[in-house]
Amino acid sequence: QKSLALIVEKYGGTSVGSVERIRAVAENVLKSIKKGDQVVVVVSAMGGETNRLMALASEISEKPSPREMDTLVTTGEQVTIALLSITLMQMGQPACSFTGFQVPVNTDDV
Repeated sequence: QKSLALIVEKYGGTSVGSVERIRAVAENVLKSIKKGDQVVVVVSAMGGETNRLMALASEISEKPSPREMDTLVTTGEQVTIALLSITLMQMGQPACSFTGFQVPVNTDDV
């Protein structure tokens, strides 16, 4: 009996920068799943989205609240996780998106 590995795959903004690239990521995820591994996928916002959101905030405030900036930039990641989950489901793979808060994933300033 093969023991399952827990694989964490991380895809940055360029890797998920378009619908076509999200499809390619989904295909990579499916390959890992077909090997029998348990897969957790962490994605960034689509390429350029975080910078766009930060620029919007800077038009409103020179020093926006760090809490609100965290809330703002995570919206870009939420778009990507939803699109990736939709893509995986379209490919026949059950999937569910979670935010870092829902899991929870804690990060630092590094």
